[in-house]
Amino acid sequence: MLRIDGYRFFFFSNEGWEPRHVHVERGAGTAKHWLEPVGVAYSSGMTVPELRRATRLIELHRDYILERWYEYFGT
Repeated sequence: MLRIDGYRFFFFSNEGWEPRHVHVERGAGTAKHWLEPVGVAYSSGMTVPELRRATRLIELHRDYILERWYEYFGT
């Protein structure tokens, strides 16, 4: 869906029933962020700076990510 600075942002198709969120991968690290409001749901293997950068990128591109969410899940 979106790639920026080595971060990959994506959805899982079976999670449309959950509150709006996006998954992030960078290297071996992963995280899940809520979109409304933006916040970390969980992370594994990401350093604090990587997680902080992922959060900032989501904040900057939140409208785009939410548009993709609505297109994909319809809710």
